[in-house]
Amino acid sequence: MTSAFPVDYQQLFRSLPENFLLIAPDADATIVDNTDSHEVVSLKSRKAVLGKPFFEAYPSTDEESAAVIRESHEHVRQHLTAHTMPLIRYDLERPAAQGGGLEELYWEATHYPVCDAQGRLQFILQRTQDVTEKYRAALLAAETERALAETQERMRFVLESLPILVWTAQPDGIRDYFNQRWLQFTGRELTQELHNGWLENLHAEDRERVLKSWADSVATGQPYQVEYRLRRADGQYRWMLMRGLPRRNDDGVITMWVGGGTDIHDQKQMVQELLETNEQQAQLSDQAYEAYQLAVQQRETFFNLFMQTPAIICILRGPEHRFEFVNPEYQKLFPNRTLVGKTVEEALPEVVEQGFITLLNNVYETGETFIGNEIEIMLDHAGDGNLQRSYLNFTYQLFMEGGQKAGITVFAFDVTDLVLARQQLQNPGSSAQ
Repeated sequence: MTSAFPVDYQQLFRSLPENFLLIAPDADATIVDNTDSHEVVSLKSRKAVLGKPFFEAYPSTDEESAAVIRESHEHVRQHLTAHTMPLIRYDLERPAAQGGGLEELYWEATHYPVCDAQGRLQFILQRTQDVTEKYRAALLAAETERALAETQERMRFVLESLPILVWTAQPDGIRDYFNQRWLQFTGRELTQELHNGWLENLHAEDRERVLKSWADSVATGQPYQVEYRLRRADGQYRWMLMRGLPRRNDDGVITMWVGGGTDIHDQKQMVQELLETNEQQAQLSDQAYEAYQLAVQQRETFFNLFMQTPAIICILRGPEHRFEFVNPEYQKLFPNRTLVGKTVEEALPEVVEQGFITLLNNVYETGETFIGNEIEIMLDHAGDGNLQRSYLNFTYQLFMEGGQKAGITVFAFDVTDLVLARQQLQNPGSSAQ
């Protein structure tokens, strides 16, 4: 039957919207024809390649890639079945108008047999797809996945190595992670601590107070800070300072809680003993002269205790806040300065603009104790004008003598390491400064 519309099959072939290359089945794989689309992606004109052996028309990038192509041609010749080659790199020369030079390209190609009515191989049809962008995207995805895995592993290492007890919780307050430091301290398995299991190690007298504080923070989204006694693996209860912060997404919605705790048992006991001793001294001052010697002995004990405690302690005398006593821990902050006998303003000029003189004046005038938690302060430790950031928990407390204002006692703890560690947890891609 003759068609009423004669068809130019060669033109039809060349117009196909894919990258087809028609190859003779001879050993040289002579180029017979190609589609217009193939001509465009190959960066070579049809005239320049027709009638030429395959590798003369399209020189291979390397021998390995050439071998892959030859093997695919041979598969079609021998088996008369289609064969898809593995991904290969096949660079092409850019036209001079595009700057010239080789362009790095990656391809996927399938060779199909074209047989006559008797099943004899007439041509090999190559269908080629430029997958360079897809290949690079896959490489980028693999690199991104590797970087993410490395980041996760690094953060896991940080969490497990920090010298503090770390935990995380879901937005509703359910605890879902405890680091190895916590588990080593409590001597329990992770499964025992999850959900509300961690409450079992709290001292019975602290449990209700801690639960209320935690529930309030979860409900309001405010930072969580509490002190409580936690049972150690040996059965001893130790005072812990525990703090938690919410992590929010771009919309301000809490996605998780991160918390950390440190053992403050020894410091808390020391401060308590100091406060008790201070009260005893005040009581002794009102006793009869016959108790004077006992008071002197206790004052000496009190002084030695202040000198030996790991807390940062000083006594500021009068409304001008003149250093009367500085213990070794306080002096360590300023190893090259003379403090005793000078006012705070004279000895530590860098704190004036930071508002600490104003705080001292307020405590002295009102008698109201000031308690600061994790207060940032810039100090010139070396005395060379180079200010360094520190974080302190401190108390300014007025003391009286003979019923009159006498000065201010300062009790402080350096919590810089704890604050920096928490900042690292909150911001894993950067380093705390």
